[in-house]
Amino acid sequence: MTLEISESAVLERLMTNRFTCRAYQSRALDGELIRSMVDMARRSASWCNVQPWQLVITESIESTECFRNALVEHAENHPEVESDFPFPPRYEGQYAQRRREAGFALYKALGIARENTEQRLSHSFENFRLFGAPHVAIITVPAQLGVYAAVDAGGFINSFLLSAQAHGIATTPQAALARHARFVRGYLNIPDTHHMVCGISFGYADFSHPVNQFRTGRASVDELVRFV
Repeated sequence: MTLEISESAVLERLMTNRFTCRAYQSRALDGELIRSMVDMARRSASWCNVQPWQLVITESIESTECFRNALVEHAENHPEVESDFPFPPRYEGQYAQRRREAGFALYKALGIARENTEQRLSHSFENFRLFGAPHVAIITVPAQLGVYAAVDAGGFINSFLLSAQAHGIATTPQAALARHARFVRGYLNIPDTHHMVCGISFGYADFSHPVNQFRTGRASVDELVRFV
């Protein structure tokens, strides 16, 4: 009984303390540490145990910097969406409200006024600069496996985020990178037979930056569940 409580407390702490990091130290991770993070996350569940997720990870700061510079240049010159999976055309109702609240809280932490559209757009471009992270992982799935491979990848992504947190590493899951999936796949020699789900920037968090004091809220259990 004590063991169950202890494990529950560990998971609670990991899930509570994990956050989306938006400023990093320029310090590379040891390769064995990265492998350990992936090794823990690979135990994620998947439909029929197909384990469809594949990762490409920039191993050094130099390789990350080359990718970062190329991605920024591409995003500046090609603002159109070229994702493998369609992005939501719009957010409505409670989903739009949650999105707005998160955005307003983020810009408040950064000292950006709501009406300052130019600064807001400039900060959103930090996605393509990987928020200064020393590493990034690109998550893909075989295109032929369809939407359920993407669902499986979502489970793996969450496991990776928690594994990183357990190793003392901050993360930034980024759907924004998938806006330029075609470019990313071409740059990293990922075959067209794979679809890009997202990127995950990661490294040691810079807690001196005010943006890393910002936290998003979460819907309550009663908002999420209907018991029958």
